Amino acid sequence: MPKGVIAKPTKEQLSWQDLELGMFCHFGMNTFCNREWGDGTDSPNKFNPQSLDAKQWVSIAKEAGFKYFILTAKHHDGFCLWQTNTTDYSVKSSPWKDGKGDVVAECARACEELDMPFGIYLSPWDRHALCYEDKEAYDDFYCDQLTELLTQYGPMVEVWFDGAGSEGREYDWRRIIDLVRKYQPKAMIFNMGAPTIRWVGNEDGVAPYPCWNTATEARQSMFTQDTTKWLPDTPLWLPAECDVPIRKGSWFWHPDDEDSIRSLDELMDIYYRSVGHGTNLLLNVAPDDRGLIPEADRKRVLEFGDEIRRRFSRPIAKTHGTGDILELKFPDKTYVDHVILMEDIAHGERIRAYELAAYIQGKWRNLVVGSAIGHKKIDSFKKVYTNRLRLTVDNADDIPLIRSFEAFYVGD
Repeated sequence: MPKGVIAKPTKEQLSWQDLELGMFCHFGMNTFCNREWGDGTDSPNKFNPQSLDAKQWVSIAKEAGFKYFILTAKHHDGFCLWQTNTTDYSVKSSPWKDGKGDVVAECARACEELDMPFGIYLSPWDRHALCYEDKEAYDDFYCDQLTELLTQYGPMVEVWFDGAGSEGREYDWRRIIDLVRKYQPKAMIFNMGAPTIRWVGNEDGVAPYPCWNTATEARQSMFTQDTTKWLPDTPLWLPAECDVPIRKGSWFWHPDDEDSIRSLDELMDIYYRSVGHGTNLLLNVAPDDRGLIPEADRKRVLEFGDEIRRRFSRPIAKTHGTGDILELKFPDKTYVDHVILMEDIAHGERIRAYELAAYIQGKWRNLVVGSAIGHKKIDSFKKVYTNRLRLTVDNADDIPLIRSFEAFYVGD
């Protein structure tokens, strides 16, 4: 960009970044075949969840404090979870609800009832479709599937394009992106074509620090170091999303796998290094072959939400302001061990270096030295006893605009 020009988000990007926490649900044929990547040959007869309850999935997300919900409408095996007209390899050929069920519709309805923004994942790679090897025929096929999803299930917050399996493959991204813009203009586009959000580059749920909101490239998939080739009209402001499964090493449910559920400490570490580094966190919680999120996963997700609220729902004090120095004063001296900072990113990401200090025994004592603040930066430090904190911006591209400066005492 020209010198002195600061990239800024759209209002849709701003709204999406404020959501911070999303729940991913990988569910499909793999759920019934004890595998992660089906090859597209499994019989639709295997898909038969006896107790599927999409409202249970979304209710868990809601209770835990998640702000959006994304479903795998079609994974790499090509099995479609909606009543598509493009292929028989879908729920309509399964015994579930006598072939009349529609998982996408049930999730969309549950999200609408619970006021939860809804999004879909539609794998570009399709291991079942015979037309996949014919580029033009598959582009038509894929665009027809995408159009069905974009036009039949209400407003969407995000459309997730997975690069896995598509290394070296060229799709008609101009056509695909135009469909999203036409039918779901407010939806975020994940990492492919002309994205409005980018992949953080790993499946560990963590962002590097600093993780700036501007980017000209991002890694395409876990299986290549190649970066995506985006269309020329891709915006420079491209916040990152971190995705990670709650069960280590598996996105789909597997039997007798409860020992792989991440501990609460692990989830909080991921939270600090995703949301706390200014990105969104998309945590995958997979329903089982009954069509329900298992109790052990449900319990851990709710513990995670409770712990986030315990730590960060009641600040000791907060302020906001403009300029290179901003003080936060407390009515009385107290212990402090965390600070959350947010820039007013509607006007761009301006701060490049900052320091946090506490006033202790008549002197300012440095606590943290950082670079990016962006949407949110969570700083933790050894507890101090004070009634004043100070933020000093050492380097900025323009006048610093602090949306929020909050202090907390979390304890052990």
